[in-house]
Amino acid sequence: MSEGKRYNFYGWQDAGVLPVNPEYSAAGTPRDLYDILDKLWCRQTCAPRMQDEWSEDNKTLGQCSITAFLVQDIYGGTVYGILRPGGNYHCYNDVDGHMFDLTSEQFGEEAASLIYEGNPVQEREVHFAKEEKRLRYEHLKKMLNEALGVEEN
Repeated sequence: MSEGKRYNFYGWQDAGVLPVNPEYSAAGTPRDLYDILDKLWCRQTCAPRMQDEWSEDNKTLGQCSITAFLVQDIYGGTVYGILRPGGNYHCYNDVDGHMFDLTSEQFGEEAASLIYEGNPVQEREVHFAKEEKRLRYEHLKKMLNEALGVEEN
């Protein structure tokens, strides 16, 4: 799918890992997953505080934690967070030393100043303690499962 294509998300060159979850073998690499998610990210999956700013031109806005935990479901690895002004964390993935951030494009030019080292691990239990976030994650996962033909458990 993504052979030869250039991406704008952080770490795209290193995002060549394959799913560890056999249910998601059709997801391909994280670059392939990005292509699929690009058709699924929507205002409904965006963080509520950012929904008014969400647009087709900035699909990754407010999608970081639900996307990072979905990536973890598929590829394994660890979710880390960059502390942002206001006290929220921007989530990204590290899979066996392959560090990438499928939603970094939301920051535009500021993305170049994000530091992807020395950040704290993010736990899904903490993030999904917020019901709205858990529901957005479940909605995105359901849409992805439909797109990939994955049976719901």
